[in-house]
Amino acid sequence: MSAGAVEAEERVLDDGWGWSSGRVVGLLAASAILVAVFLARSSRHPSPVIEIGLLGSRSFAVASLATFLFGAALGGMLLSSVLWVQNIWHWSALQSGLAILPGPALVPIWSAVAGRLIPRFGPGPVVAGSTAFAVGVAWWAAAIGLRPNYVTGMLAGMSLTGVGVGLAMPTLLGAAASSLPPQRFAAGSGVVNMVRQIGLTVGVAVLVAVTGTPHTAAGQLTAFQRAWVVLAAIALAAGLTGYLLRRPQAAVKVPAEHITTASTIGADTDT
Repeated sequence: MSAGAVEAEERVLDDGWGWSSGRVVGLLAASAILVAVFLARSSRHPSPVIEIGLLGSRSFAVASLATFLFGAALGGMLLSSVLWVQNIWHWSALQSGLAILPGPALVPIWSAVAGRLIPRFGPGPVVAGSTAFAVGVAWWAAAIGLRPNYVTGMLAGMSLTGVGVGLAMPTLLGAAASSLPPQRFAAGSGVVNMVRQIGLTVGVAVLVAVTGTPHTAAGQLTAFQRAWVVLAAIALAAGLTGYLLRRPQAAVKVPAEHITTASTIGADTDT
């Protein structure tokens, strides 16, 4: 679905197909159909890529949705920041890397803070604190200008995004895994990480679709401001979704047909 969406957006922007073009609508419809077929197949396959039964855990389902949304905001944010400093401010690759460094540098610090907050408040309020990410991206939309203003524009917003990522990502991954029985930890972790990667891809696609191909400096500023507002809204939705997470409860039981364990194999062999 992500590949189809990206391809459709590229054709809209580069080839002038238009969003109402039959070819674009066809690509998006085909993507949606393939996703439906994939989910239907996963629900019946003895060793599926995604164990649909895992979604029987409310906490896992909520954490997965919040992870998808936050991944989309994160993917769009990272690409937009690099594109801005390189293409608009005309900074070198080295300068661009150093410009975005403060955000990632804050992630491990705030991940440690999240670890201390979760036992006291639960995962929901901690993930909701990741709305700092949304504030940071919205800050860019309001403060960044065509002339480089790194400290008051880029740095302030990037720092807030680092706080948001540190609070959100480890909390969501941990909440998703802890909601499952021990024998499903590995499968659940794999699924939620896949969901995060899909979110990153979709976020890039959203950024490309929203910014378009402006040809003037003023048009570029407007396009990026619009994209940052959209990304901030997605990040806010992720925080609000994550707030619905509850403290860990008894693990959900996954349907037996979705579980293949060494003990089962051994039993069959003995028989």
